Amino acid sequence: MTLDDYILAHTEPEPEYLYKLWRATNIHTIHGRMASGHLQGRLLKMLVQMIRPKNILEIGTFSGYSAISMAEGLDDDGHLYTFEINDEMEDFTRPWIEGSEVASKISFIIGDALKEAPKLGIEFDLAFMDGDKRTYRDCYEMVLSILRPGGFILADNTLWDGHVIDHAYDKDHQTQGIETFNDYIAQDARVEQVILPLRDGLTLIRKK
Repeated sequence: MTLDDYILAHTEPEPEYLYKLWRATNIHTIHGRMASGHLQGRLLKMLVQMIRPKNILEIGTFSGYSAISMAEGLDDDGHLYTFEINDEMEDFTRPWIEGSEVASKISFIIGDALKEAPKLGIEFDLAFMDGDKRTYRDCYEMVLSILRPGGFILADNTLWDGHVIDHAYDKDHQTQGIETFNDYIAQDARVEQVILPLRDGLTLIRKK
């Protein structure tokens, strides 16, 4: 048994529906590993249960795994708005979201969250950033502008397979985007932040 196997064996079991979604994502999409998966999915659900947000913003739906996981943790009056900029994912993702037990708590929107999310006119309590790494800093500023004081941002992939400390990737635009974002929020007095070395790095940010 590996350490990862041990961790999963002692974590809340992955719901069967999400396991089927994870398998389908890996079989039918090119970048299946982008799906949150068992451990991160259960963490996202628990963080939502702890924070108890009324409104969640997700940037980067992909196959819907993280959206469904977070919606599982919402109170009855909570709602999640998830944006996916790649319209080619819609035919795969929408049926999975609409077929889930939490479909009524999720609004799945095809479009650019940087432009469209502020138009919703909603003050969010929690945001999950998992979109284009090259625009993470711009995305962060947009999210911060519509996040309530005391609200939280979860930024995914902030260690980027360790590329953030590997000089071989210094000219990679996505790595540069993550590095710029990490350096920026480390100096941002408007927030508190901590990086969790979970999977590909998950940064928890609290707006003061």
